[in-house]
Amino acid sequence: MSETPIILGSDGQQVRSAQAAPAAADGALISDATTATFARDVLEASRSVPVLVDFWAPWCGPCKQLTPVLEKAVQDAKGAVRLVKLNIDEDPQIAQQLGIQSIPAVIAFQDGQPVDGFMGALPEGQVKQFIERVAGPAGAGAGSAEAIAQADALRRSGDLQGAADLYVAVLQQDPEALEAVAGLALCQIDAGQVDEARQTLEMVPADRLGEPAIAAAYAAIALADEAAEAGDVGTLEAQVRADPADHQARFDLAVALAGRNRRDEAVDQLLEILKVDREWNEGAARTKLVSLFDTWGPQDPASVRGRRRMSSLLFS
Repeated sequence: MSETPIILGSDGQQVRSAQAAPAAADGALISDATTATFARDVLEASRSVPVLVDFWAPWCGPCKQLTPVLEKAVQDAKGAVRLVKLNIDEDPQIAQQLGIQSIPAVIAFQDGQPVDGFMGALPEGQVKQFIERVAGPAGAGAGSAEAIAQADALRRSGDLQGAADLYVAVLQQDPEALEAVAGLALCQIDAGQVDEARQTLEMVPADRLGEPAIAAAYAAIALADEAAEAGDVGTLEAQVRADPADHQARFDLAVALAGRNRRDEAVDQLLEILKVDREWNEGAARTKLVSLFDTWGPQDPASVRGRRRMSSLLFS
């Protein structure tokens, strides 16, 4: 499980309202990269959301004109694109590989490939048109639903910080976007910050606690609490190795693994119980599998894989 803290405000404190989080949102949508981090920050990230790379240098006057315009346009796009800045004085290799001979130069990446670009300090209107061209019709001013979908994809891919920052960006524009609140809490849970997740969910009005996204976030917290009570993964693994027929130890191991975001392993342990005795403890393994799938959501790869394998076992 990732231990990387999810910073939600410049002072490191938990976000209590959309207004409390501008620094974190900028941190996700606008960042610096080096040659060493380019593959992660640009190529991999662009598989979830278009990434603009701003090639610049400290001595470049037009770069200084373009940077604030470009940053504002990216912020206004509300998560439809991300911006990564690369200082070619410190890291010239990428620019050389792309054949960039003058700066400022902005190259857009999608699905790990350069797809569009421009050179020179364009005015704000043309920069926004460029973003619209890259991100599609909803590019500038993309709706909350699209930004949340992008954040969900980042979270499922394991980019918890990037996802959390996009959720916060949505909340800046729409403080009542409960799916963004829930997504933010799920990021924190996956990062091991369960108490912070509880605090995030306190943003939700009492009359909306029953919304599906919020209920799923609370279910994830309950799972994390259950995992903490289940015991140490290493100890439980040793118990299962010593006695493979100890279904209770295997069940507890599955819960502990699930709470530590080792989803496929958790599913495997519960399926092993089903193979041997599907009625053990009144069908506890099947019940827990269904509960996990509901908590993770139908789109989660572990849910898709697990449901398919469970059906094969139960109906073969």
